[in-house]
Amino acid sequence: QVQLVESGGGLVQAGGSLTLSCAASGTIFSINHMAWYRQAPGKQRELVAVTTSGGSTSYADSVKGRFTISRDNAKNAVYLQMNNLKPEDTAAYYCNAAARIYSGSRYYDYWGQGTQVTVNS
Repeated sequence: QVQLVESGGGLVQAGGSLTLSCAASGTIFSINHMAWYRQAPGKQRELVAVTTSGGSTSYADSVKGRFTISRDNAKNAVYLQMNNLKPEDTAAYYCNAAARIYSGSRYYDYWGQGTQVTVNS
């Protein structure tokens, strides 16, 4: 089984910065993409940023130029640097990874428990 544990959420003023971290542990053969999603109250979960095993990245339009996703393959970790935060960034942020536990198995999606980010105006 694969576990994802997030950290780094909190309360920040508008214009401030936070860095989220997520570490994958357990029986892991390889990880394909790693991503951050977020879900605000009353809204659907949305993709914020994703990075592939090759290092390609993609961002939601709402965070382009403000958020940066990065990963450390040696640590099976992914990070989200969030700058110039806005009140509309307030949400629970979830780490996601597509991982397989042995060679030849299919990739399965795994999720962290979520970390709250609250941005005050």
